[in-house]
Amino acid sequence: MKWFGKGSDNVEDGRSGGGTILGGGIGIVVVILGLIFGKDFTGLVSQIPGTEQGTVKQGVPQNDTQAQFVSGVLASTEQVWDAQFREMGRQYEHPRLRLFKNQVQSACGGASAAVGPFYCPGDQKVYIDLSFYDELRDRFGAGGDFAQAYVIAHEVGHHVQNLLGISDKLQQARGRLSETEYNRLSVKLELQADFLAGLWAHHAQNLKEFQLEAGDLEEALTAANAIGDDRLQKQAQGEVVPDAFTHGTSQQRMYWFKKGFDTGDFRQGDTFNAAGL
Repeated sequence: MKWFGKGSDNVEDGRSGGGTILGGGIGIVVVILGLIFGKDFTGLVSQIPGTEQGTVKQGVPQNDTQAQFVSGVLASTEQVWDAQFREMGRQYEHPRLRLFKNQVQSACGGASAAVGPFYCPGDQKVYIDLSFYDELRDRFGAGGDFAQAYVIAHEVGHHVQNLLGISDKLQQARGRLSETEYNRLSVKLELQADFLAGLWAHHAQNLKEFQLEAGDLEEALTAANAIGDDRLQKQAQGEVVPDAFTHGTSQQRMYWFKKGFDTGDFRQGDTFNAAGL
């Protein structure tokens, strides 16, 4: 993909300083552990020691190509969701995106790069250590700029869910559910975020600053396939345990991203009432 416009004004660069207790090269380890044991270990991030990064700057350096790309992707999501929310009769509140290195402090607690990219509803920010993209390419064979864009669009999808109250409903139900039942709802939430990422891509094609290139869709689908629960479990432990899924199978993730991309219709993304889920 290509982005010809100005980057978002909502990017914070906190990559200076910071600790090195876990480093960047293991971004999906926490997810894999969760899949092995059937639990969501991302909640442990609040227990990780460390302080906030050094100076946090607004915007990103002009000579930092990858950070500029992320800023452009965020800008495109802002334009798409501005329009989508207007159609709903609402105003879209732009999230902020924090770049960090190794570890960061969010309103959801402390987090290391080991948890991968995440969205924190407490401060309405997307957090990402850009070394995650190296891991996505080198360990999971899911390289390419549109695969990187898909990751950002998925996390922004969680912001949309937060604004619409969808995430709150899931959290309110958590105490009443077994771990298996909660995991099933978590899968539905994550697949909807994949659908919303596909919906972004559908409408971004019509932005004057955006250009979809040959092979881009395949890059996003490859990324969705690479981080499916069944594939991660198979790689980590040699077997698949569906009751421990939290994000959906590779096939499900690809299906819902593609459905969002093909339809561009928010009403088609009700994963909570979809048959077979």
